[in-house]
Amino acid sequence: MPLIRPIRCPAAPLAARPPQAPRPAGLACSITVPGEPHSAAIVRNTVRSALHAHGLAPHADLAQLAVTELVATAAKLTPGEDLYVSVRYRAGALRIVLWDQHPRHRDPDAVSVCEERRRRSLWLLDAMAEEHGGDWGTEEAQPPHRGTKSWALLPCEGFAVRRTRSRLSR
Repeated sequence: MPLIRPIRCPAAPLAARPPQAPRPAGLACSITVPGEPHSAAIVRNTVRSALHAHGLAPHADLAQLAVTELVATAAKLTPGEDLYVSVRYRAGALRIVLWDQHPRHRDPDAVSVCEERRRRSLWLLDAMAEEHGGDWGTEEAQPPHRGTKSWALLPCEGFAVRRTRSRLSR
């Protein structure tokens, strides 16, 4: 009978530089939740934790308000369907993007009614973004995503955001 010896993996070499504390530029957090009312609390707590861990705690209240509004609206429009939320810090601003699975309507009247319903539902996000020099919007999601993309751009201190309704790049 052959002798069986356990083989251990060699230890990974130590990194050339010591580990660093998380910093704002490293913030890239995403979460998928069901389109249910309780999902707003899950995303809100996740965003708060991520911002605290990356040194962006002063911006947590505004970011929490933005994700709560986006998730609550999407959950009303696509109940039970998955919602994907992404939060990133880029160019001095928090970029919050939500994709829901609400399909684009074929009838132009239905499109108009649906867009107005979503816009009315996000009135608090609109007011908050305007008050703090941010921006927000909705549009049809581009492949590989489907449904509707809603986003908020929240500037962090010392950064001015040009007020346009343009697309955010991921």
